[in-house]
Amino acid sequence: MSVWNLLVNTGFRFITFSKRIVRSSLLIPNMLRLSVERKLTRKMPNGLLTCFKSSEKNRLQNCLTVSNIQLGNVVSDTFGKSAQAILDKLLENPEDTSFDLDPLVFKSLKKKLPELRDAIDGYITPEQAGKLRIIKAHYENLESRKAELEELILTLATPYQQELAILQTAPGISSDFTAIGIISEIGTNMEAFPSAKHLCSWAGLTPTNNESAGKKKSVRVSKTGCYIKPLLVQCANAVVKSSKHPEMRNRYLRLKKRRGHKKAIIAIARMLLTSLYHMLKNGENYNAELYRKSDLPPVDREITVEQAILIAKNQGYKIKSATA
Repeated sequence: MSVWNLLVNTGFRFITFSKRIVRSSLLIPNMLRLSVERKLTRKMPNGLLTCFKSSEKNRLQNCLTVSNIQLGNVVSDTFGKSAQAILDKLLENPEDTSFDLDPLVFKSLKKKLPELRDAIDGYITPEQAGKLRIIKAHYENLESRKAELEELILTLATPYQQELAILQTAPGISSDFTAIGIISEIGTNMEAFPSAKHLCSWAGLTPTNNESAGKKKSVRVSKTGCYIKPLLVQCANAVVKSSKHPEMRNRYLRLKKRRGHKKAIIAIARMLLTSLYHMLKNGENYNAELYRKSDLPPVDREITVEQAILIAKNQGYKIKSATA
């Protein structure tokens, strides 16, 4: 038995890496700051802290429903200023619901005082009151931690203000944290990728080519880019819903008719990443006119008579002489 088989049979696993896409890892010494930003931004929107906050919101709403407190039927946000003031007053003395609501509500809610009075006509048990206090304290703590994390990320992103300004000219990338998240994943030095196609392949936005014996089996995108891909898809979804960028929306609509929403939105995400690659490499802002010019056929296009005949034959036409 060879040494390789012996190690495999005893539980060792070996992972081979392809060097055809990126010659070396992106975590090189002079990008240590970006590696720290990457670890931080992965906990931001759609990350751990946001999920924890949503979970606490759902738990609080469940406690109110069990206690027959229907604030959510009157106010638009249970965690709004007025709703939280009413809830704090309820938790001071859960058995007393006859307090004055007027000084606790603001703006348009003052017109809904009778509805609010009916909404708080319930009973909060001591157990539910203790649970509500814990949930509120945890939610406020999560908000504080998120604010601290945002401040830390913005501080680390200070040296990349020029690159961030360039990225924010692209469609769908108006938030600072979206641009920081993209830079923390792909870096600012596009020399690591020989072309935009290599970057798109590294991000998992290119279809696979699984073909055997002339039979195409799968064209699914790879599972790589598990952080950068959802971020770009989120940006692409925002772009195609707006008519401000017809160069992307029109292409999405054309692809959606033939291939469906999922494949079309991946194509727009790749289109967006390709433009980001050239923007960072050339230090230029987003220019939609380049897409519009590429869609127009050249005016001075010329072909010979032989080439025209060949094109017509390929289209299925039968060529005959004009005198026949």
